[in-house]
Amino acid sequence: MTEVQTTTSRERRNAVRLADRFEPLEMPELEYTDAVARETEPLYQKVKDVIPAIEWPVMAPYVKAINDLKKQRNAVILAHNYQTPEIFHCVADIVGDSLQLAQQAARADADIIVQCGVHFMAETSKLLNPDKLVLIPDMQAGCSLAASITGADVRLLRERHPGVPVVTYVNTSAEVKAESDICCTSSNAIQVVESFGKDTVLCIPDEYLAKYVATKTDVRILTWKGHCEVHERFTADELLAYKEANPGLEIIAHPECPPEVITVADFTGSTSGMIGYVRDNKPAKALLVTECSMASNIAADLPGVDFIRPCNLCPHMKRITLPKILDSLVELKEEVTVDPLVADRARLAVERMVNLKS
Repeated sequence: MTEVQTTTSRERRNAVRLADRFEPLEMPELEYTDAVARETEPLYQKVKDVIPAIEWPVMAPYVKAINDLKKQRNAVILAHNYQTPEIFHCVADIVGDSLQLAQQAARADADIIVQCGVHFMAETSKLLNPDKLVLIPDMQAGCSLAASITGADVRLLRERHPGVPVVTYVNTSAEVKAESDICCTSSNAIQVVESFGKDTVLCIPDEYLAKYVATKTDVRILTWKGHCEVHERFTADELLAYKEANPGLEIIAHPECPPEVITVADFTGSTSGMIGYVRDNKPAKALLVTECSMASNIAADLPGVDFIRPCNLCPHMKRITLPKILDSLVELKEEVTVDPLVADRARLAVERMVNLKS
């Protein structure tokens, strides 16, 4: 959390804030009336297999209020694949992995962007939309991986490895992106690493993603010991035990997992790649080796797949809730800004990634 708090204090000193340009609004009524039930029923049908009926009367008034306020504010809600189903399926306008959200943020036709994810994702949206109001419902939605490296660390790496290109995972602060040549995500990391035509590349900060990329390219990959606190908890022994107990189980892993986990997986890919694999192959039983809300989001669309769920939750993603999204739209908080001295350089690294031809 320290990284987020430090960045935020710097932003407040240096960056232009836009929230004051918008009209204040009052909090809407949040009663579960017959009218609310009727209006939200089509949305509940999407998630009825993953959200108990007893919980919907609490969620539905927030869902209706948020969807109404989006229109009033000309706002768009971006939700990462790790958001819970009531957010992912019921209020989000754009969903996806980090690359998809970055690409869509660059094309967003709205006055306000509400980022339902973690802080680095909101910063990325702001970098690509400097003149739009970007909000995150909870400023403390940080990331253990992003907190593992600083801009000063990247500068030191450049001193130690002069002339070596620096590829930085998008799961980093704007300060770190600003010290990089280009960003990548788990879905395009191999392409980005090879785009330089160099024999050696720094791929930071996720050590396990970098090691995975190294198995897919002839480029020599230099790494940093950053890890995701969700993915690093999985073990090969744990997954093999699930497989033994569930004949026919397919294990689908994220490349942020330790190498021994990827070795026992049937498929490895980004969150969008994992979702695509399940949709295309429709395994009878699947175990997603990633944040467990994603299984619920896919299960809502593919009820025929039996998801075995070792539930590793991201505590930062789970800071984003329907009440906080509503507060964000009503009170225009929390506004995400980026130090102008950092923003231009960080934006260039992100735009190079977004504009990279496949």
